[in-house]
Amino acid sequence: MAQRNVIWTKTADVQFVGVLHYWLDKNKSNVYPKKLIRLVTERTKQIAKTPYMYISTDFKDLRVASLGNFSIFYKVTEKSIIITAFWDNRQDPQTLLNILKRS
Repeated sequence: MAQRNVIWTKTADVQFVGVLHYWLDKNKSNVYPKKLIRLVTERTKQIAKTPYMYISTDFKDLRVASLGNFSIFYKVTEKSIIITAFWDNRQDPQTLLNILKRS
């Protein structure tokens, strides 16, 4: 099967950019945000190639790929991977639950 396109929802994009800004402000350096961008890029490419490799969730058609302190929540369609949330696992899980219910 051909590799699927990766599409980020607005919610996931805002979450990811927020995490990058947080670490940029906290460390006063762009070293960690750049590393995180590289790791997320590699992981999303891997998800696109083998989308069923990662864990399914209790939410219909939603899977999660762990990335250390972060999780990438996504849906698989025939032609694409839809990233629905990018989550820092140290945050309040109730907030994540509310986001996932809406996606």
